[in-house]
Amino acid sequence: MSTPTASTRALGAVSGLVAATAGVLAAHGTAALLPGVTPPVTAVGNRAIDWTPQPVKDWAIETFGAADKAVLVGGVLLTVALLAGATGLIGVRRRGTALALLAGLVVLASAAMFTDRASTAGPVGQGLTATVLAVVGLGGLWWLLDAVGTGRPAVPVGGLRSRAGAATTRTRVLRSDDTDLEATSDFDRRRFLQAAGALAAVGAAGGVVVETGGAAAVASRDALRLPAPAVPAVPVPDGVSFELPGLTPHLTSNADFYRVDTALTVPDVPLEGYRLRIHGLVDHPLELTFSDLLDRRLVERRITLTCVSNPVGGDLVDNATWIGVPMRELLAEAGVQQHADAVKSTSADGFTAGTPLEALTDDREALVAIGMNGEPLPLEHGFPVRMVTPGLYGYVSATKWLVDLKVTRFADFSAYWTSRGYAERAPIKLSSRIDVPGSFERLDSGRRVVAGVAWAQPHGIDAVEVRVDGGDWQQAELAEEDSTVTWRPWRWDWPAEPGTHRLEVRATDRTGETQTSQRVPVAPDGSTGWHSVTVTVT
Repeated sequence: MSTPTASTRALGAVSGLVAATAGVLAAHGTAALLPGVTPPVTAVGNRAIDWTPQPVKDWAIETFGAADKAVLVGGVLLTVALLAGATGLIGVRRRGTALALLAGLVVLASAAMFTDRASTAGPVGQGLTATVLAVVGLGGLWWLLDAVGTGRPAVPVGGLRSRAGAATTRTRVLRSDDTDLEATSDFDRRRFLQAAGALAAVGAAGGVVVETGGAAAVASRDALRLPAPAVPAVPVPDGVSFELPGLTPHLTSNADFYRVDTALTVPDVPLEGYRLRIHGLVDHPLELTFSDLLDRRLVERRITLTCVSNPVGGDLVDNATWIGVPMRELLAEAGVQQHADAVKSTSADGFTAGTPLEALTDDREALVAIGMNGEPLPLEHGFPVRMVTPGLYGYVSATKWLVDLKVTRFADFSAYWTSRGYAERAPIKLSSRIDVPGSFERLDSGRRVVAGVAWAQPHGIDAVEVRVDGGDWQQAELAEEDSTVTWRPWRWDWPAEPGTHRLEVRATDRTGETQTSQRVPVAPDGSTGWHSVTVTVT
């Protein structure tokens, strides 16, 4: 067979890309119509999250922040596109090989779907989605490559017949036995356009279904009106913050609140049919609807949450007002047995966390939360129900899309992050941060304000100190304390002199513990060290 022309190779690559795109979109549309089915890109992405080494995950969170999931999905899609284009290119000369390669990719994606931790569907739903992926992807590739005219053996001169409407090109080649053959690239433009158009329509239909998916949870949230809490939060004290440009506000809006979780797509959990199960080492297992939670004593609390992935000086920490049912009241009603020491929580997408039992039953008042900043939980922050536990990093205490609480023992299970090397118990470490001025900022000389926030759950902040260029520590002014489970702003007036200077901050909590200078990474139980910024004064 002759060497394919550049235009033929391009058509082959386009064929692979079009067929794979149509197959993926059709499969995603099918999955959107079937409850509990994980679509292929999400399943592959979940596998990537599960298998990625922890240092790489930490780097991605620190580098991309809330965009880390978009970057991962983009990476999966780019990889699929490159593999699909390469497969179509191979199909220009070896159509059978190309179909076998695409079939292998379909098998891998199907395996990811069938074994995905977020899937709650049976084999029929996953099997139907995998079948759609295979039929559209493989069938589409065969149809397009056939229209391109690839993979046909060369035929003797004079033995060619051109199909009606086909554009036939002839190239004379010499076989090893000196027999003249004529290779052909028999591109049927009309058939190719028909195939591409049909696949585009199938893919577009799947895309439309995906876009309208998740509407059940959206509709539930839009229709929900939370009752006033029986125990409202105390009013925010006067002087709880300083009116300084660049200083973190005391309360974080829902839109600005950090998001770190393992869900590539937000679980669609409508109120209709929702159940929260409380079981395990209890005397009276409970199964609660959302209405059951609304009928209970609702309390309102301002609580600061912190992610274990927050580096020194990082912004994966925020403060909000939460409404929910006290966890200790639910566990008391269930009747926790004496030998229990942990609660395993499970999300609708299969994520699990292990929380020390005492943190859910002591006076810090952990919540089964249903509201955030005066409205129902946003979908990306756990609608309809999540955990909020003061004083513990989120990976052991803040499960979103909560559907299951199992009272158990740490010795009897391993949760998602602890099975990946993170600590079993994860109290939030005493921390402080400089918000103003920013690192590498240029300032005029004279009196300048240095300010930021500090947090020490559940003990509270007692003091914050700042020093310049390794000199003596200077006492900062603290804002009024809201509570021991929220962060506390601070400020210090600095007589800035010309030059390049390094500012450092440290905090002391109510127990007398002073923040350590020792730098440790976020794994396995949170970062430590003094935050510093370098500025230039002119």
